[in-house]
Amino acid sequence: MRLKKHYTSREVAGLTGLTARQLQWWDARRLFKPAVAPHRTEAGGFTERRYTPLDVLELQVLADLRRRGFSVPRLRRLLSTLREVFGIRLVEAIGEGGPMTLFIAGDQLYARTQDGRLFNMDHPTQPLLMVGEEPQIRPLIARERKRRTRAIVRKPGRATQSHGGKA
Repeated sequence: MRLKKHYTSREVAGLTGLTARQLQWWDARRLFKPAVAPHRTEAGGFTERRYTPLDVLELQVLADLRRRGFSVPRLRRLLSTLREVFGIRLVEAIGEGGPMTLFIAGDQLYARTQDGRLFNMDHPTQPLLMVGEEPQIRPLIARERKRRTRAIVRKPGRATQSHGGKA
């Protein structure tokens, strides 16, 4: 991924697997606001939403969680918990070196702070007391995911048809 100052909704959709409509819906519902909101042009249209590279990383994680079955309200709780309880953005909890690291085990999210405390993100008010083995957890990371494109259907003896394209 080539780093740019801002990415358009179309570029973000291509990098996350989300659709431009999902990004629009998430913006309208205040789940995830773009760095640069769309605004009306002199011609009467609207500009595209623009996202920073950090926004793209966060959206890649959110898209991955969404594909794993996490609901939009649960994603909203995750973002607000990170912000309100721990005082950080999602991007600070993915990867190494941040104030905390997010982990996933099945449908559960955990956070480990730099001092080693482990929190269940559904109930983050007190660290977990671990007795015995830790659950099989793995770090939550941002991954580029391309949108699936529709395959071109070729039938013997017929012209090629593409789905959704202009003739």
